[in-house]
Amino acid sequence: MLTLIGLAIIITIVTLLLFEKVIPIIALSAIPFVGALLAGFGIGDISEFFQQGVNKVAGVAFMFMFAILFFSIMKERGLFDPLITAMVKLTRGNVVAVAVMTALVAACVHLDGAGAATFLIVLPALIPLYRRLGMSPYLMLTLMATSMGILNMVPWGGPIGRAAAVTDISPDELWHGLIPVQLIGVALAVLGALLLGLREKRRINAAGGVEAAVALNYPPGSSTDIASRGTAATQETSHDGDSSDNTAPGRAGMPRFYWINAALTLITVVSLALGLMAPAYIFMLSLSVALLLNYPSLAAQSRVITQYAPQAFNMGAIIAAAGAFLGILNGTGMLESIALDVTRLLPGQAVGMLHIIVGSIGVPLELLTSTDAYYFALLPVIQQITASAGVDPISVAHAMSIGSIVGTFISPFSPALWLALGLAGLEMGRYIRYAFLYLWGFSLIMMVVGYLFGLY
Repeated sequence: MLTLIGLAIIITIVTLLLFEKVIPIIALSAIPFVGALLAGFGIGDISEFFQQGVNKVAGVAFMFMFAILFFSIMKERGLFDPLITAMVKLTRGNVVAVAVMTALVAACVHLDGAGAATFLIVLPALIPLYRRLGMSPYLMLTLMATSMGILNMVPWGGPIGRAAAVTDISPDELWHGLIPVQLIGVALAVLGALLLGLREKRRINAAGGVEAAVALNYPPGSSTDIASRGTAATQETSHDGDSSDNTAPGRAGMPRFYWINAALTLITVVSLALGLMAPAYIFMLSLSVALLLNYPSLAAQSRVITQYAPQAFNMGAIIAAAGAFLGILNGTGMLESIALDVTRLLPGQAVGMLHIIVGSIGVPLELLTSTDAYYFALLPVIQQITASAGVDPISVAHAMSIGSIVGTFISPFSPALWLALGLAGLEMGRYIRYAFLYLWGFSLIMMVVGYLFGLY
């Protein structure tokens, strides 16, 4: 009975998230409550299960909230602007250099793990450049998706935060094992960009040169053409109303307190990597310094918190709801019951390898499930099943995270991806056909890298 009700809860949540019928908070909060009642548990028991689950993820939720606020301020203050401008200038119209620059810029700007913000910052700068050179905008999005996926391995990134909430492992601890994989991943993303850039250069030459490639990729009147022209116009006028509040006197174009903000960000990241304090408190202190430095008045501080609070609250609320979901499924014994029954049906050797098998098809699964469903519904089941074979939960989290992480921005259930497609005037189906095999192949290589480092 527990197995059937537990599976019903998970399938219902996945279905609701898959078809976008409700937001994750509703699915993760309400469905487990109803399932626990049907299983015969009382209100008091369910409340206790909820409290246990939320207590486990409270630190992760708070870290997310303050991390999003901190990095949002850094972006608003132009921390990444000079880097983008310099790298665009360095390419000098070289197709291969533009491809490599795209991968590097996306990795740098995605430091905060917020996909929508990264697309909003990078795409307007790159689309006119891609159009001018006749480069495919689908290449641009594929390169960005790869780098942004690798950067999502940071402890404040969405996938790792979800994995930490599910496995009750500190995001810092998860990240420490992933750091070498992440560094190699960035290098591989640059190498992949180099190879795709060479292929794109050959394609442009085969099409008859830049003008013919532009006509092919940006036909007049198409959504891609309109989007590229629109972002070019926006780029040309974006600095017309720039106030001196954000620019250092005597250093045109350099944001005020740029190097202090850069040093503060570096200190924050290093402190996290070294585990000097609780991650949430590190970001709380960094946010306080950033606010006092960049927004000295009470009105300005209140304005910036109010502006970015919705995004921070949304992620914190989702993590808290995930705690309720996992607390109830663990407390009622449903996860254990599912694991035991599934284990009986699997060959003995497959149980200990299940997390690697699932990680290897992580990118295809991103097309079928949302990130929330993958981590909050699938990961805990795989963790319970493999536990019977003595597999460490951190190994399960590593394998499933590495296998799916570059597929985050190919999923039709990613709101940030729809924003990117709208900004660039691209089609979802064509993008999936363009990027799917490359991203899946990249993820399989990353799985091998993780295995070589002994992560699973």
